[in-house]
Amino acid sequence: MARCGAGLCCCCCCGERESRTPEELTILGETHEEEDEILPRKDYESLDYDRCINDPYLEILESMDNKKAQRYEAVKWMLVFAIGVCTGLVGLFVDFFVRLFTQLKFQVVQSSVEECTEKGCLALSLLELLGFNLTFVFLASLLVLIQPVAAGSGIPEIKCYLNGVKVPGVVRLRTVVCKATGVLFSVAGGLFVGKEGPMIHSGAVVGAGLPQFQSISLRKIQFNFPYFRSDRDKRDFVSAGAAAGVAAAFGAPIGGTLFSLEEGSSFWNQGLTWKVLFCSMAATFTLNFFRSGIQFGSWGSFQLPGLLNFGEFKCSESDKKCHLWTAVDLGFFILMGIVGGLLGATFNCLNKRLAKYRMRNVHPKPKLVRVLESLLVSLTTTVTVFVASMVLGECRQMSPSRHSGNDTLSLQDISEDVNSSIKTFFCPNETYNDMATLFFNPQESAILQLFHQDGTFSPVTLSLFFLLYFLLSCWTYGISVPSGLFVPSLLCGAAFGRLVANLLKSYIGLDHIYSGTFALIGAAAFLGGVVRMTISLTVILIESTNEITYGLPIMITLMVAKWTGDFFNKGIYDIHVNLRGVPLLEWETEVEMDKLRASDIMEPNLTYVYPHTRIQSLVSILRTTVHHAFPVVTENRGNEREFMKGNQLISNNIKFKKSSILTRAGEQRKRSQSMKSYPSSELRNMCDEHIATEEPPEKEDLLQQMLERRYTPYPSLYPDQSPSEEWTMEERFRPLTFHGLILRSQLVTLLDRGVCYSESQSSASQPRLSHAEMSEDYPRYPDIHDLDLTLLNPRMIVDVTPYMNPSPFTVSPNTHVSQVFNLFRTMGLRHLPVVNAVGEVVGIITRHNLTHEFLQARLRQHYQTI
Repeated sequence: MARCGAGLCCCCCCGERESRTPEELTILGETHEEEDEILPRKDYESLDYDRCINDPYLEILESMDNKKAQRYEAVKWMLVFAIGVCTGLVGLFVDFFVRLFTQLKFQVVQSSVEECTEKGCLALSLLELLGFNLTFVFLASLLVLIQPVAAGSGIPEIKCYLNGVKVPGVVRLRTVVCKATGVLFSVAGGLFVGKEGPMIHSGAVVGAGLPQFQSISLRKIQFNFPYFRSDRDKRDFVSAGAAAGVAAAFGAPIGGTLFSLEEGSSFWNQGLTWKVLFCSMAATFTLNFFRSGIQFGSWGSFQLPGLLNFGEFKCSESDKKCHLWTAVDLGFFILMGIVGGLLGATFNCLNKRLAKYRMRNVHPKPKLVRVLESLLVSLTTTVTVFVASMVLGECRQMSPSRHSGNDTLSLQDISEDVNSSIKTFFCPNETYNDMATLFFNPQESAILQLFHQDGTFSPVTLSLFFLLYFLLSCWTYGISVPSGLFVPSLLCGAAFGRLVANLLKSYIGLDHIYSGTFALIGAAAFLGGVVRMTISLTVILIESTNEITYGLPIMITLMVAKWTGDFFNKGIYDIHVNLRGVPLLEWETEVEMDKLRASDIMEPNLTYVYPHTRIQSLVSILRTTVHHAFPVVTENRGNEREFMKGNQLISNNIKFKKSSILTRAGEQRKRSQSMKSYPSSELRNMCDEHIATEEPPEKEDLLQQMLERRYTPYPSLYPDQSPSEEWTMEERFRPLTFHGLILRSQLVTLLDRGVCYSESQSSASQPRLSHAEMSEDYPRYPDIHDLDLTLLNPRMIVDVTPYMNPSPFTVSPNTHVSQVFNLFRTMGLRHLPVVNAVGEVVGIITRHNLTHEFLQARLRQHYQTI
């Protein structure tokens, strides 16, 4: 794979071409104001999801019968089950240690607070709490320094991967170790973060690594298992792992399946749906089995389906007027959805500004600054929680019903009893501190308090708690620790919903409403306004409440929150994806984009190879370009006269402005010359010597005779004539008959294994590689600059036709952009050649050419031309 500079701005997706220069941005109309400049765009490679139907692959198909196919499918089902089980065990590990560290911390601090309340040494209690929290957060930050991609929730990165983009290091073993271990320290350290989001990332890493039976981090872990060594299979397993992570986090296997389908994957099939659902079920019941046994000693009772459980919503039998919700309440739910969308948009806007500030002022500095920022956030959060509980909390009277059988709750199936999580800090007997009850508890217990507590929370307490939690969680999301956003958003929204219920009871007189329902709807409204999920989040919340009657209000609330928030900005995950410069493809293009055709968005400046190309040419091409695929072509000299007319290049009624072509050719020449500074081996020197030396006429005649032999499948081939920066515009854009597409990784593999033949031999004498040999170095193929090619004769010829994809998806130059986009996205393509009516390749379309920003720039250019 090509080495790309990390500081290049607006670099194309997938490394298919270099970052665009200011001149090219001006041509494309992609100039931005300085305040809109976000972050240097990195090189992101695309997944090779489309199958390469070459000769090695066809050999596998020919040897495959029904029994082998069934065994192959059975192994896939077994691996999917194993992914689910391992994801459940990761969730068990995180939950066990979070519970252990949190209980230890709160027991010590609570004892200290109760003792120091009488003795007047609360400063000592604050120092003890700071000691615990700062230590845990420091450890979490150190783990992120080891693997930076482990920071955050990981959902934006996994969403990019399932969309078809490789994010460096996102599915490595080191990542899941740092992620799972770091998030338990982040949560135990009192930060306003959740452990459910990172579970999705952890499950995805398990799905990516387990079927490979090897590890790059631990090189000794390697088994001879040559199956599933492709981006296509790996992405399917990542889909299953991500769904298993959602299922383990919320006890929602169907919601996990829908999450992987709705929020992640760009391309789907029916067989994958069954496997993903099966994997989610395996993760849910694995976690449920072990948690029920460890916490209740009832192995096999399956009482705790997920890390986060909302408990049972049920009115008191003594209150005949109480209903979970009524038709009248739907009006309030819609209003809450609107407010939740506005709050979510505000949250996203503030967090985006914070993320930009970090990228400009924190990330460029030494890594220690990131650790100090995390410690600063932890310090501020701890002091705020302690002072707010001591100063702002109100002492509320306990409800008498709390001592009478607890008939209103039915909370035997939840992990923390609501009664046991009441905090009486700084309050007399028979009263409790409402602020401390929310702050000095694990977040899951605080959510249960808002959903199910009999007693009331003061409107002032709920308002202050919401404001503090909103600001601190917004500040926290994005620092260098593993952190989730689901639970903080749910808790913040639950406080908002409980506040609405209190106001309705106090000032409107709606005593019959059920406060827990409004807390749940508030949580859904705020979470929906932040993440903008609809179908999957609806099912997740329904499965978490185990109450199907909440389906309609939750769905309506989420839809309204999403529509309201989308009016102002994107969801939080999409915002962070854009900040990273990842070329994510949306579900569909805008209607206005159909004014463009494939010829308007394609890249006409091609670098290509011939079916039979000399080693010196291949090495030169691979070293002087960063493209990841090359069209395999032969020259069509019969159409060359019609190709150049006047001031325009014409090929099958496709016109390009000559000035634009000249500019791009000039930029390509500059880039090619700058690439010559790359380290070179003796082969490069030998190539230069051979190029400078004129061949004797008899050798030219011998070569011509060899090219005219019958066994050569492509008679009009010129191995010596590789694309060069010295070519004229006519030579660079001459008519080329398209025969197939070959990847950079395939060419590097052929050179690394010495697959070639001499001029005096037939191409049939060239060594043949099997499919397993071609994919042996997956997923990290060697770099062309690291190969030792000194033993190869640069004049040897490589026949690439057995290894190229002879039948890739192609489009006509006149194809509308919406058709191009749908084909590219639904089929999971990486490269889409544009071929005219006579079989000439006139351009190529990559992911970068279909991003929203690029299409908008082309559309502006189209209007300017008109």
